[in-house]
Amino acid sequence: MLDSKHIKHFEKLVGTENMYSDKAHLIAYSYDATREKYEPDAVLFPRTEEDISEVLKYCNEHSIVIVPRGAGSGFTGGALPSTGGIVLALEKHMNKILEIDMENMVAIVQPGVINMDLQKAVEAVGLFYPPDPASQEYSTIGGNVAENAGGMRAAKYGITKDFVMALRAVLPNGEVIRSGKRTIKDVAGYNITGILIASEGTLAVTSEITLKLIPKPKLVKTAMGVFNSVNSAMEAVYKTMASGVVPVAMEFLDNLTIRAVEQTFNKGLPIEAGAILVTDVDGNLENDLDFQLAQIEKVFRENGCSEFKIAKDEAESADLWFARRNASPALSVYGSKKLNEDVTVPRSVLPELLEKFYAIAEKYDINIPCFGHTGDGNVHTNVMVDGSDPEQVKIAYKAIEEVFQATIDLGGTLSGEHGIGIAKAPYMKMAFSEAELTLFQTIKQAFDPNNILNPKKMGLE
Repeated sequence: MLDSKHIKHFEKLVGTENMYSDKAHLIAYSYDATREKYEPDAVLFPRTEEDISEVLKYCNEHSIVIVPRGAGSGFTGGALPSTGGIVLALEKHMNKILEIDMENMVAIVQPGVINMDLQKAVEAVGLFYPPDPASQEYSTIGGNVAENAGGMRAAKYGITKDFVMALRAVLPNGEVIRSGKRTIKDVAGYNITGILIASEGTLAVTSEITLKLIPKPKLVKTAMGVFNSVNSAMEAVYKTMASGVVPVAMEFLDNLTIRAVEQTFNKGLPIEAGAILVTDVDGNLENDLDFQLAQIEKVFRENGCSEFKIAKDEAESADLWFARRNASPALSVYGSKKLNEDVTVPRSVLPELLEKFYAIAEKYDINIPCFGHTGDGNVHTNVMVDGSDPEQVKIAYKAIEEVFQATIDLGGTLSGEHGIGIAKAPYMKMAFSEAELTLFQTIKQAFDPNNILNPKKMGLE
């Protein structure tokens, strides 16, 4: 509970219309996509970078916890006020596209800008911002930076970090720093931008983001391959990526996911298939796209593809993508509790990874449907159980621990795009040595010696 003197100070600082401690606001900002709930003591809506600076300075002096928040769409609890304190909500006022620089192909935005709004704005002038997380219609660029979000186009274009050129950020003591430049090359000093990306709001609060843009490709084509087994599909993935063709996206659904989508939406999917792969290619010449698709079909066929379909138009393309885009909600047919992980491995070990996951499912007699961005080795692994059964929930967490261990054993990582937050914090010791964890803690201490910014996240104290 915040002392009344603190509440009065914040009301004076940002205005009563931007400072709330009523129950409705505390509940509204108590949860994210994890469905876990932790009520804050107050919610603040800063109007400017100066507001952020003054809020942080005051909180640092009075040991008040601050939790930065974008849209609250994260899957690991990174924006949850798990230790109370103040939620610093950036979506209300700090949501402007400040500049689209056509000559240098750069966009400068505030952290509360919605990803899709930025995409539409730059595409209207012939430019392109590729990172497209599944939450693109409501997640913010600031949140994308905090979690280093990816998306379906990552196979060709990369993820958020590959497009962040510079940041303005406010340190816990209220000082404003700028990291990076609006230049293609910059090797002066430490890469502070790189440290802040994926730091989940534990080091500083981002107030401005400079993003690289590229020319928008004129043409896009979609295709789908049907495979008798997941193993064959995974072989096709890494062999396609090594064939000289770089598809925009290479997404997969396993049999359990296919059946769930079909049961939920009745789209005529091949429910006997072991897996399907959906892929996009893009470019500026029709012949180039046709060549890419021919090469992909060749590799698919050589690796057990029984059917290869190319979309004739945008409507058919949307139809092919429907199953992938609706895979996650469809999985509720397998249980009310879903532990959704986004492990990532080198593409060449995808077949072995999936085999290990299905062995874990068999061991515990549960369903583990999988889908995801296999073009970059990122698999969304979903342990599904009855959430009302405590024993089933215990089994689910045992299975998840084995999923993480299998991933790490194959040279993979705990998270490809969702981050660590509080959900994966207990598993950090599986993935990092004591020396590495100590270094993380040292970096946190250097930025935030009083530990007011988003404490207890990422396995940090």
